[in-house]
Amino acid sequence: MEAVGIATVVLSSARSITTSVGTPRTLYLDYPLGQTAGRAGDLREQRSILGAVCQAFEAMTEPGTIHDLPLQWSQSDAWKDVVMRPSAATDPGPASEEEKRLSGDQRTQRHASPQYQFSEDRESADPQCPSCVFLE
Repeated sequence: MEAVGIATVVLSSARSITTSVGTPRTLYLDYPLGQTAGRAGDLREQRSILGAVCQAFEAMTEPGTIHDLPLQWSQSDAWKDVVMRPSAATDPGPASEEEKRLSGDQRTQRHASPQYQFSEDRESADPQCPSCVFLE
């Protein structure tokens, strides 16, 4: 896309992966995987992140640039010790409620067929759309 003049900005919560693939512009958010656009249900935070993405199109001109978003998931980095790890959810030890909530796979369930937020979206989707040929 960049080669044909369409600027892109990547939101990432995986710095090592992002660095290794060489994205044109990246905003890094040190949040658990699956929360890259902000906490689920936190519209204020999500709007703030989207605003940063829009600003990045103008501000980030050097290829391969990664800017850190100044947001924190929690007061401490203890969440990193349990996130995406199954043991905290099943371990009867002294894990906090946040640690139990963050353990295990936090990603949204994937579906083989398109999912729509509103029925109007489903009705207006064009099954012959040339850029949507991968949809059933």
